[in-house]
Amino acid sequence: MDLGSIGQAVAGRFSENALNALQRNPNVRYIEEDGTMHAIGQRLSWGIDRVDADVLHGNGETGNGADIAIIDTGIDDDHPDLQANIGTGKAYADCSGSNCNYSWSDDNDHGTHCGGIADAINNTDGVVGVSTEATLHAVKVLDKDGSGSFSDVAAGIEYTADQGWDVGSLSLGASSGSQTVKDACQYAYDNGVLLVAAAGNDGPCSDCVGYPAAYSTVMAISSTDSDDSLSSFSSTGPEVELAAPGGGIYSTVIGGHDTFSGTSMACPHVAGAGGQLMANGYTNTEAREQLQSTAEDLGLSSSEQGYGLLDAEAAVLGSDSAPSVSWINPTDSETVSGTLTVQIDATDSEDSNDTLDVTYTVDGGSARSTTYNSTSTYCEDSWDTTGVTDGDHTLEANATDSAGNTSSASITVATDNTESSPAVDTLSASEVETSDSDAEFDVTWEVSDSDGDLETLDLALIQDSDGSTEDTATLSISGGTASGSTRLIAVDDDGSGNGYTVEVSVTDASGTTGSGSTSVTETEDTSTAPTIDTHDITEAGSPNPHIEITVNWGVSDGDGDLSTVTISAADADGSSFSDTHTHAVGGTSASGTDEFKFKKKGGEKADVTITVDDVAGNTASHTEQVSE
Repeated sequence: MDLGSIGQAVAGRFSENALNALQRNPNVRYIEEDGTMHAIGQRLSWGIDRVDADVLHGNGETGNGADIAIIDTGIDDDHPDLQANIGTGKAYADCSGSNCNYSWSDDNDHGTHCGGIADAINNTDGVVGVSTEATLHAVKVLDKDGSGSFSDVAAGIEYTADQGWDVGSLSLGASSGSQTVKDACQYAYDNGVLLVAAAGNDGPCSDCVGYPAAYSTVMAISSTDSDDSLSSFSSTGPEVELAAPGGGIYSTVIGGHDTFSGTSMACPHVAGAGGQLMANGYTNTEAREQLQSTAEDLGLSSSEQGYGLLDAEAAVLGSDSAPSVSWINPTDSETVSGTLTVQIDATDSEDSNDTLDVTYTVDGGSARSTTYNSTSTYCEDSWDTTGVTDGDHTLEANATDSAGNTSSASITVATDNTESSPAVDTLSASEVETSDSDAEFDVTWEVSDSDGDLETLDLALIQDSDGSTEDTATLSISGGTASGSTRLIAVDDDGSGNGYTVEVSVTDASGTTGSGSTSVTETEDTSTAPTIDTHDITEAGSPNPHIEITVNWGVSDGDGDLSTVTISAADADGSSFSDTHTHAVGGTSASGTDEFKFKKKGGEKADVTITVDDVAGNTASHTEQVSE
């Protein structure tokens, strides 16, 4: 090629010898290898990437069928990134300048920049929007200086509703409201338009969302930067509904591309996602709710982020949430030993539980697989804890669904595989008095084993005097603790006064034993009968017309369990008279006087009897006869 005064350039293939000769030629300025250049392709704005709109494009979601009105300064109708998506327009502030193919064409750049964010086509060149095939409509309500009247803005909103368009993107605002604009927003909302507006660029401030964003019929959008922080210029307040990228956004301008910042740039991100939803059949209210419910929490306050950052992928494709996972067996802080069944509860709202990939690790080691048990509904595995040293260990469960979402849950358990001996914790014996000739004893016992594998309990009653075994008992027990009461019998030993030793031996499943003993003595039953100590009887005698008998009595009982005293007087032959007095008594002694009076017939004799009983049923009785 001939480059004039600069010289000539020759391209070709040369041998090594030829290259060496050319390098030595003083007429050759330089030799270089012929490299390769590539076309500079389409640029993915960080904002489009952050809200995952590119994922929508990869899944065939383009917004085709939706109508998005950019209510702004107009749109560059012949911009190569927008032209294929341009529909009709309407001007309330006519375009002025050389770019005015239509009255609604852009003469400022602002509307074109917003249109590119919402819906630039996916054509391998320039930029791409949140939607890529929705129809863009320019509703020009702002002039070349970016200003417009309340009445023009209200008219533009009304016009959008009357055309039946889906979304109205309002990257404009004022610090004060207008009843006309408010009414127009209500009209559009009632007619199915999703209205999205910039919150304002008055930050840092609080409760300073501008209008129309502050109206309840409009979604107010704040701005974030690429580090997910709130943009310093962003207005905030309780009306903020979503946050979206707005700091340093690269998009279309008249005849090219440029980087702008503002809540004006955040607004069309949401408008484009709303167009995607309404292209899929959502109403304006349904789309609004879906955008709210799928937003990503950035940890900002509600006045800064509202429901969170726009997540276009989750809103349009639905959020595939990660599965939930928790430990059933063992539990956190539990001490375990031997081989146990690991049980992990893993569930997922999108995938059936038995299709989840559930594994666990011990101290960060290799993953161990589990098998889903349809009966228990848990993922299970058998873990031999003797394979690790005794002490604390971390178990981490991981559940992964078909979308690759993973959740984990960790617990700490202690392993203890050192066999411990069972112990006799309490042991006592007490004599039981019965009516037979045997000496009987109730043995109360409680045993334990820290390994939790109790197996048998053996008891023996041994006579101290000769070492003979009077009785034994063997019981099956289990678990970590056991308790009970067992009766042991020494046949024909009642009243013997013998001493005995009760021996207890407890054994666990590994054959390890523990023992204990206690002493008990047979006590002779010394209950004695009561006695009649005093029984003095006198009769008043003639000439009284009656037989008058006075009885002075006294009784006692060494056991101190007196119960009743009965005094009776009756005709000796039982034919004329009789009477009985009964007294309730107690303690070791009692006494009293009783009087009886019977009508005389002449020559009568009376039998006077005293009877005393104790609580044990022992009785004493005495009878004397008295004559008239």
